Amino acid sequence: MSSEPREPSPLTEGISETASRNTLALNPLVGIRGQDLIDSAGVLFKAVVNEPKVATEQWLSFLGELGSIVAGKSERAPKAGDKRFIDATWKESALHSGLLKAYLAWGDAVSGLVDKSSLSEIDKARAHLVTEILIDAVAPTNAILTNPAAVRKFVDTGGRSLWSGLKNYLDDLAKNGGMPSMVDQSGFKVGETLATTPGAVVFRNELLELIQYTPTTLNVRKRPLVITPPQINKYYALDLSPDKSMVRFLLDSGIQVFCVSWRNPTVAHREWGLDTYVAALDEAVDVARDLTASDDISMMGSCSGGITSTAYLATLGSAAHQKIRNMVLAVCLLDPNTADESAFGCLMTPETMRAAKEASRLRGMVDGHELARMFAWMRPNDLVWNYWVNNYLLGNQPPAFDILYWNADTTRLPAALHGDYLDLYFTNPFVNAGKLALNGETIDMSKIKADSYVVAGVTDHITPWKGVHKTAQIMGEGTTFVLSNSGHLQSLLNPPTNQRASFMIGTVNPSGPDAFVAAAEKRKGSWWLDWRDWLLARSGEEVAAPASLGSERHPVLAAAPGTYVFE
Repeated sequence: MSSEPREPSPLTEGISETASRNTLALNPLVGIRGQDLIDSAGVLFKAVVNEPKVATEQWLSFLGELGSIVAGKSERAPKAGDKRFIDATWKESALHSGLLKAYLAWGDAVSGLVDKSSLSEIDKARAHLVTEILIDAVAPTNAILTNPAAVRKFVDTGGRSLWSGLKNYLDDLAKNGGMPSMVDQSGFKVGETLATTPGAVVFRNELLELIQYTPTTLNVRKRPLVITPPQINKYYALDLSPDKSMVRFLLDSGIQVFCVSWRNPTVAHREWGLDTYVAALDEAVDVARDLTASDDISMMGSCSGGITSTAYLATLGSAAHQKIRNMVLAVCLLDPNTADESAFGCLMTPETMRAAKEASRLRGMVDGHELARMFAWMRPNDLVWNYWVNNYLLGNQPPAFDILYWNADTTRLPAALHGDYLDLYFTNPFVNAGKLALNGETIDMSKIKADSYVVAGVTDHITPWKGVHKTAQIMGEGTTFVLSNSGHLQSLLNPPTNQRASFMIGTVNPSGPDAFVAAAEKRKGSWWLDWRDWLLARSGEEVAAPASLGSERHPVLAAAPGTYVFE
């Protein structure tokens, strides 16, 4: 086993970049099950059986297009940006060009069948989900004999690429549930190559460990920042490699940083609900306040961690300023009704939500690996077939990429928490006051007074940015809203060294997201720099950095990254 990740080749680097835009980081509001895809396939079958005239018309149209292809009259071409067909052979070879055009024509005919059917809009969306999976699966690039790059490599390597691909396939059958591996994990180890920022666990309860990080400046701001990560992945997304570690950036800016590391629950913890997590978070916040001698803190929550953070803030009611002065929310949907534009919005119905809740209740938990597999089939070209081609047809190893390693390091959700998150679809408590009570406190966002900074990604398909703008509206007038030119996780991992970064920024617009875009200021570079200045202005006076971590009351329990991260 090597101690350092391999340098990625241009091919695997491209795969890494594509996949990093589609990392799991799932909002656990999503209750995707295999049965939902089966039901969607049934909708498609119903359209074919009940409307034979439409099916016949599409078939005849396809046959006519085949005639045009054979006659050399077809102008069909793949969509711009479709990287499956960038090999020059698809243009230069008449055989491959005809095969490609026939594939595209067949795909259009199948999609047209759904479009021209009399299905309802929601059923059309479900049917399209299945047809897209089917169309992507039979692409000629997915078979070795019709993939020119795979044939070329087979010849160049004297057949070794096929042997390597077979070994990769058998390995994935044994270790990855038959799914193509997205990452070569051999060069990564949490605490050694990832999550290496010095710090210590200064508090532990059943649900979480609180990590206090070692300051890197002589003086620090008195008011600390407590980071609340999502419960569906490990906490260290914000402390990957040093060059993209948000934690290190904040420390170098003079901010005292604490981070929650959630425990990975088992069936024995099935009763842990949102109220349990909020109570545990309150304990951690009190420790951070005590260690910094600060009356209050700033808090940051991303994705489902943002929901947990906001729920906690709301339980403090009008006294919120006594513990939380500033709230930062990233890629977080507080209004679940704004999730319909996500990649799986067509599966989010009351029926599927109730079924998902019952399924997790019976099992006692939701397995993150199962969610990851289902999510992969929502975006098969990016998360299945490009790895199929790379790993099996070309015989390459998957890329060694820190973001993808973190993405594969999934966790479980206790049934009660999963059910509470799904219930948000029905109660929408952050919009409708009085619909949710946690630990005896009723949620009413109108009572919350905290300076807020909300971040969204313009290409985020998990928490669509217009929905995140609604989150900013919920947080109140004067909230700063940032729209980054990236996706779900990439909008967070956006250090100043990212030369391609840009963002829009402004005060949340009561007229909606389109009005925000029209009025927002466009800036080049990373939003981290603006956020740093925003946070420093709200983090109190400068004080001498602590000489050591923890205290007599809260002694060091373990070195960072702690123990829960390894469960």
